Amino acid sequence: MHWSEARDLVRKWREDNARKSQELVEIWESTLKDKVHKLGDEQFQVLEQVCIGAIDCHRIDVAEYCLKKLTSQFKDSSRILLLSAMEFEAVEMYDDAIEILDAMIKRDETNPAPRKRKIAILRSRGRTIEAIKALTDYLKRFAIDQEAWQELCDLYLIEQEYGKAAFCMEELILHNPHNHLFHERLAEIRYTQGGFDNLESARSYYCQALKLNRNNMRALFGLYLTAYSIATSQKCVSAKKKEAHSLMSWAMKRISQRYKETAADKSQIDALEGLMGSLQLGSNSNL
Repeated sequence: MHWSEARDLVRKWREDNARKSQELVEIWESTLKDKVHKLGDEQFQVLEQVCIGAIDCHRIDVAEYCLKKLTSQFKDSSRILLLSAMEFEAVEMYDDAIEILDAMIKRDETNPAPRKRKIAILRSRGRTIEAIKALTDYLKRFAIDQEAWQELCDLYLIEQEYGKAAFCMEELILHNPHNHLFHERLAEIRYTQGGFDNLESARSYYCQALKLNRNNMRALFGLYLTAYSIATSQKCVSAKKKEAHSLMSWAMKRISQRYKETAADKSQIDALEGLMGSLQLGSNSNL
């Protein structure tokens, strides 16, 4: 491959945000390394791109080479410091990585990148409580970051803080009320919390998820199980039991229909009908 072809390919990957780390390092070593000076100012973008790819592949020798070239040109750049932290992380020098990230955060509190990198390190190290604290501080400044709210929800679920996890999902629904997956997940959290009020809340969110996407199988199963739990609850009055029974019948019909459309063999449908039938029988005995 000619060096200009390699340059164009690497540029395309960069513009498309494609993370082809292994191929990138191979092209770097076979073609671009000795011709990088011909790239002009673009060489620094390529060096950064190759450095990240080398860290992905744990080619620390290549990452160090690129980082050295970049540091000589941009010693105090935040992007270079972030690459240094990533390299420390790759060689499992986590305390050194966090020290660099903390310095970056102190220098520029409006930069989200070092905060996110620190949170990722804390979570990967199993330091969940510290990750929650760091993520909570992050969201005080960047409250519209939906990925951060999802991450915080995951961390609270690890700690079995279901009420706080539900709050995170409620924030996500406020940001994107038409995402059926958010409604489904909040329903699952409420169902897990248990109690009659939470079950009714779960039913409502499952219904909303299915209103947005009638083919959401996870929500259909969730609605069936939630309606079953409501119908068999001692706190459920007769009218609500009938409503729950109606939802169970509708959900079972939709699930069976979807399985008949997609199931590879009849045994899967028979197993499903047997499972649903046993739950239906248990529900009827309580109505």
